[in-house]
Amino acid sequence: MAVNHDPRCRQCRREGMKLFLKGARCYSRKCAIDRRNFPPGQHGQGPQKKTTEYATQLREKQKMKRVYRVLEKPFRNTLAEAERRHGVTGENLLQLLELRFDNVVYRMNLASSRNQARQLVSHRHFTINGRRVNIPSYILRPGDLVEIYPKSRKLAPLMESLRGVGRRAPEWLQFDASTLSGKVLAAPKRDQIDSPVEEQLIVEFYSR
Repeated sequence: MAVNHDPRCRQCRREGMKLFLKGARCYSRKCAIDRRNFPPGQHGQGPQKKTTEYATQLREKQKMKRVYRVLEKPFRNTLAEAERRHGVTGENLLQLLELRFDNVVYRMNLASSRNQARQLVSHRHFTINGRRVNIPSYILRPGDLVEIYPKSRKLAPLMESLRGVGRRAPEWLQFDASTLSGKVLAAPKRDQIDSPVEEQLIVEFYSR
């Protein structure tokens, strides 16, 4: 399984904002953005260069890939699927990324970060409609039911995440803490997605 092994705190610093890549650490004083809010590298504190249109679009693309933990090839495939669907391509892209299995697990507060959600999904700790699925990029549909596999209900990372920093499930998801299960109520709309990206710039970047 291909993953991005770049230091996560450096990725946040490069984008100049919290991307919440390290779970509870992002809410603590140890957060790199709170301590060193400038780009990494020896020239990070030097004079800032003029930002071109291309650079702005590139930064938005990189930011979205880092937020959702997706590499270039899968990201381009997701964009191609977004272009095939009816509606606005940028919103379709965000919608598909939000409906990824690993992101839904994260949104339900069953993992402290998307990286952890990806690992838990890969290790088959969750089921979709009663069937175990270990594909983080699996796209869920409205009506799909996500549950913790019975033998994984006391898994330490899951329990720690549920006891940790509280994140409410978005409106398009329903989560029942008593049964540790959640349901996709509907595909998310743009105003229901809090990811700090400008999706139109990404569409323009690939349209060059």
